Amino acid sequence: MSAARAGPLNGNWIPCQAVDARISPVARNVRLVTWNIQWGRGADGRVDLDRIVAHARRLADFDVLCLQEIAAAYPELPGCDGSDQFQQLADRLPGFTAIAGVATDTPHPAGGRRSFGNMIFSRFPVLQVFRHLLPWPADPGLPSMQRIALEATLDTPLGLIRVTTTHLEYYSSQQRAAQVERLRELHQEAVAHAAGLRPGAVAEGPFFAVPRAAASILTGDLNCRPESAERSRLLAAMDDATPPYRDAWSITHPGVPHAPTVGLYDKTQWPDPPFTFDFIFVSDDLTPRVKEMRVDAMSDASDHQAVLLVLS
Repeated sequence: MSAARAGPLNGNWIPCQAVDARISPVARNVRLVTWNIQWGRGADGRVDLDRIVAHARRLADFDVLCLQEIAAAYPELPGCDGSDQFQQLADRLPGFTAIAGVATDTPHPAGGRRSFGNMIFSRFPVLQVFRHLLPWPADPGLPSMQRIALEATLDTPLGLIRVTTTHLEYYSSQQRAAQVERLRELHQEAVAHAAGLRPGAVAEGPFFAVPRAAASILTGDLNCRPESAERSRLLAAMDDATPPYRDAWSITHPGVPHAPTVGLYDKTQWPDPPFTFDFIFVSDDLTPRVKEMRVDAMSDASDHQAVLLVLS
């Protein structure tokens, strides 16, 4: 058995869970679920993290779980009691390494600090972890918040895979476009790093060379639709040899419109017909591994639907 530490939460470390690195030779699939959980608030207005975990497990016996919109010390959010959901979710998923990505880290008016962001949970050993704060160019007159891309290289039965989960800006198309460009740059950077370990690395210390995978999964709530310029730009060819991203839905459902991921049940926030904001992209070198992708149309535990990707 080997152990790994999760990321810092409000200046503290989550106690690690033991992670068994010995993957069975017959376990050849990688099952990833991504979900914007809206701090656990369902269509009934009730915040219930137990329900979130149960519904995610109902969709699949996931190996990797990517979550967006997790809150700590935000009692003003509807239905929220202000508790630390980063820690509470880690407690509910023993056997997984919990990685927190705090995008918004601000003082609370009543004292202390409050946090808002994303998480990755991995059943596989976790190598490099990066918390990339995304561009936030000023766009006067529009509400916005700092956004993050949380990246982890995982040692899976299919080899090293880099998983990045993000939640792009909702109101500002200018900020969202800048964030898309940064995601493309990060993919190019990681592929270049993967081409060879850094020279002169020593066995210990911060210069120790830990692999950063070239093969990539990018997922999350992009706050744009399938026909948007932002999605098209994410999928555009790179100006070097970097394998571009491909939409896993288009690979598994060619010619079929994306299944809606928002507004199926919460008609108070989303009174119009349901639509798609949540995506899973894979680098082109992972395309032959894509076996299945589907949206959970049954859960009403958030205003978004969970999405499953299976690699084989």
